[in-house]
Amino acid sequence: MGLGGCIILIAAGAILTFATDWEVEGANLDVVGLILMAVGIIGVVTFTSIAKRRRVVVPPSAPLADEERARGRFE
Repeated sequence: MGLGGCIILIAAGAILTFATDWEVEGANLDVVGLILMAVGIIGVVTFTSIAKRRRVVVPPSAPLADEERARGRFE
C-alpha cells in the first residue's frame, strides 16, 4: 500500500468517525473509523521510514576515473 492508500484510509476513517450518524446493527462505525485512521497513520509512518532509507547517499570510496583524468590535466 502506497502513501495514497494510507491517506485514503485516514480520510475514510475520519468521515466514518466524525461526519456520519449512521446506525449499523452489529458494528460501531465510530470504532471502525478509528481503526481505519490508525492503520492509515501506521502506513504513513512505515512508508516514510522506508523512503528515508532509500534516499541515503553513500559517497564513493575511490575517486572516479573521470575525476582522476581531470585532475591530471589541470594540476
